[in-house]
Amino acid sequence: MFTLAEVASLNDIQPTYRILKPWWDVFMDYLAVVMLMVAIFAGTMQLTKDQVVCLPVLQSTVNSKAQPGTSGKADFTTVETTTGQGEAASMRTVSFGSAPTVTPDVPLSRATSSQYQPTESGQELKKEQKDSLGRKTNLDFQQYVFINQMCYHLALPWYSKYFPYLVLIHTIILIVSSNFWFKYPKTCSKIEHFVSILGKCFESPWTTKALSETACEDSEENKQRLTGAQSLPKYVSTSSDEGSPSASTPMITKSGFKFSADKPMIEVPSVTILDKKDGEQAKALFEKVRKFRAHVEDSDLIYKLYVGQTVIKTVKFIFILCYTANFVNTISFEHICNPKVEHLIGYTQFECTHNMAYMLKKLLISYISLICVYGFICLYTLFWLFRIPLKEYSFEKVREESSFSDIPDVKNDFAFLLHMVDQYDQLYSKRFGVFLSEVSENKLREISLNHEWTFEKLRQHVSRNAQDKQELHLFMLSGVPDAVFDLTDLDMLKLELIPEAKIPAKISQMTNLQELHLCHCPAKVEQTAFSFLRDHLRCLHVKFTDVAEIPAWVYLLKNLRELYLIGNLNSENNKMIGLESLRELRHLKILHVKSNLTKIPPNITDVAPHLTKLVIHNDGTKLVVLNSLKKMTNVAELELQNCELERIPHAIFSLSNLQELDLKSNSIRTIEEIISFQHLKRLTCLKLWHNKIVSIPSSITHIKNLESLYLSNNKLESLPAAVFSLQKLRCLDVSYNSIALIPVEIGLLQNLQHFHITGNKVDVLPKQLFKCVKLRTLGLGQNCITSIPDKVSQLLQLTHLELKGNCLDRLPATLGQCQLLRKSGLVVEDHLFDALPSEVKEVLNQDTSIPFANGI
Repeated sequence: MFTLAEVASLNDIQPTYRILKPWWDVFMDYLAVVMLMVAIFAGTMQLTKDQVVCLPVLQSTVNSKAQPGTSGKADFTTVETTTGQGEAASMRTVSFGSAPTVTPDVPLSRATSSQYQPTESGQELKKEQKDSLGRKTNLDFQQYVFINQMCYHLALPWYSKYFPYLVLIHTIILIVSSNFWFKYPKTCSKIEHFVSILGKCFESPWTTKALSETACEDSEENKQRLTGAQSLPKYVSTSSDEGSPSASTPMITKSGFKFSADKPMIEVPSVTILDKKDGEQAKALFEKVRKFRAHVEDSDLIYKLYVGQTVIKTVKFIFILCYTANFVNTISFEHICNPKVEHLIGYTQFECTHNMAYMLKKLLISYISLICVYGFICLYTLFWLFRIPLKEYSFEKVREESSFSDIPDVKNDFAFLLHMVDQYDQLYSKRFGVFLSEVSENKLREISLNHEWTFEKLRQHVSRNAQDKQELHLFMLSGVPDAVFDLTDLDMLKLELIPEAKIPAKISQMTNLQELHLCHCPAKVEQTAFSFLRDHLRCLHVKFTDVAEIPAWVYLLKNLRELYLIGNLNSENNKMIGLESLRELRHLKILHVKSNLTKIPPNITDVAPHLTKLVIHNDGTKLVVLNSLKKMTNVAELELQNCELERIPHAIFSLSNLQELDLKSNSIRTIEEIISFQHLKRLTCLKLWHNKIVSIPSSITHIKNLESLYLSNNKLESLPAAVFSLQKLRCLDVSYNSIALIPVEIGLLQNLQHFHITGNKVDVLPKQLFKCVKLRTLGLGQNCITSIPDKVSQLLQLTHLELKGNCLDRLPATLGQCQLLRKSGLVVEDHLFDALPSEVKEVLNQDTSIPFANGI
């Protein structure tokens, strides 16, 4: 026999799941327990006390009414039957005018001991009636036991016999239906994960802190509205719309905490202390909630399963009620039994009594009452399930109360679980919503970031760059630490891979800040901060993946001098390069674009009147349309690198103020158009390096003012005499070509200071080379030179000499007469240097502690 505890265990669930049990589920669980008790009680009673007692129905041989002449006398009829053992037995049937009384303890032998004599006197009959109080049946005990068992199975209705078992089976089915969604593997895992996360969110210190701080901020904002704007910072917007940008000034528009420039920055004291461990746990919770939401919102299996099990319980209730109500009247105390065993007992009909009938009937009525209540609750559950869309959940009320206006609405199983939790306690959903808010997550990151990056730690990361400026580089942080803006002497700030960077009004304290780098960092600024950057920022570097990542406020920095844009600007996005326009950059002098353009964006012409330097690095994408260059009339420096140009673009010849042209890393093969450069009177520097140029046309002589010519890494085989007619030439670089001879005309370049012919096929140095007495840098490495003339001593200003990679067997001793040449500036094999006279080595080794400043 099972116990109540064993059966009730079917209704047990994990204690943590109670938050997903609304009142109707709890009530139905209790009803199921009561029905279990009814089933077990009825079953116990039936197994221990249930029985049927039967007596034969005796048939009279005469009319029950008294006949004339026989009134007051009994008629006796003797019926002989043969037992299974062949013994004769007789039964006496006594007929009375009134109801008969049977005495079952009269032995059968008494009836057979003597033959009844119908001629007995009336006195003997009266005496026998006095001794007998009932009617005799002549049945022994075994026959009564036999007939009781026969009639228990034949006379009793089946419902009376199996009622406890039916109640038990129905109750177990209802219990299983109620908790199946907690047991089904595909839903159990999600529910377990949800309950675990919900409990951690509810108990997390960050939840209390976030809700408390937003309440404090609301209170402070209300106070600020009352006090007005008497203590506004230096850079304040006059925008009247709180928390929204003006028509010309970008603001932080992200939902959540609202930052506005018409209110000063408010330092809200921390309500609670969030240590590092709590902060890390809260960060992990945000990540778990994000992944759980993505996993659960994709399906509605939990919702469908709950609806399905509720429908099953409702159908079960209707079924039980319909067939059970019909059997209430079938349970009775008295039953007529016709077992058809007359050959064994001698009687055909028996009247039986069921001793448990009244108890079973009361239990059945109680069970019907319980199942009716259970069914009405099921109907209410169905009404609740279909009354409102449970696959959608809105945090509108939470957003209003907590000021986290960015908490998203959820759907499908995630929404259904939250609806179920609301039936338990709405505080759970409110606290859970904190971990769905991106603003809350950013706030947590900000607090953790400020705890980690203190002023002292940031000061240790400040360094000095090549320009002797103080710079700070922050890489892959969750935000910008507040202490950064306390470094008032900082000149350059680099922010890299900080997707949630926000620049507050405190940046106005950094009066020395002139250069800002944003690498994959779409920073948002407050209006006060923007006003400061607009007036003080001089150089801005923006590196991005998509043009949309460029902050809109970049195009409104009216005092910006240099702008560097590095990122994807393919043909599909060319129209977006300016976003709004570059027209507001009224003082922009240098524009550097490193991208994959197919044409020069027309927006660049907005800054044409004041732009002096334009640099386009195209990463190998062919630049086809360059018509916009014609409008850049004030450009003095132009770089078109890696643009797959095959010829010098004609648009360049219209740039009358051009002083330096750099066409590095293109596919230029011929430069016959170079004659058109004669119209560019100010052109002094021409860089055609890293191309495929085969020859230099003689028309190069028309560029009279050329001072620097770079033709390295081409396919030149000779240097024409026309090159040496450029009397103002100070720098000539023809390294890494196939030149075999240095023309003697090189002696005509009296102003030549830097000459590089490294990586060619030169084997002899002309004496005229050493007439260029102003040479400071001479690169002769990786050639086939066998000797260096002694006239090298005429180069008194020589500071750098490269000879490594030649076929030299010695160095001239006259190197010691090059007064400015030192060992650090002499690039040669060690054995050649060691072979020099000691006095020469001593001269070259002088002042080795002084750093060399005039390199290549």
